[in-house]
Amino acid sequence: MQDRLSLTFSALADPTRRAILAQLAQGDANVSDLARPFLNEMSLPAVTKHLKVLETAGLITKTREAQCRPCKLNGENLKLAADWVDQYRIFWEQSFDRLDLYLQSITAEKKGKKHVRKSK
Repeated sequence: MQDRLSLTFSALADPTRRAILAQLAQGDANVSDLARPFLNEMSLPAVTKHLKVLETAGLITKTREAQCRPCKLNGENLKLAADWVDQYRIFWEQSFDRLDLYLQSITAEKKGKKHVRKSK
């Protein structure tokens, strides 16, 4: 069994599933509405499999109302992934800040050496 974070990133790895999540970010939708944009490229059962992956990862919730299968976005697991990525964003920003300071010091040092040479 995979952990929740691995399931989330695995689900997000597919562009079709990301497009479905983008649709759901606009509001709840039923399965047929979610499938409609993809039916030229794949079958309804294929779209349903994508929805199942998203549901297993906890990124969407699918319910049943008579004949309709409404789906809604579950932001909690997206937040889990965003928080995980965010810790590395902070690391890279700090690394870039240190690199920027280093490059500024090197540039200032070179300018100082050029100025000393010109004055001789």
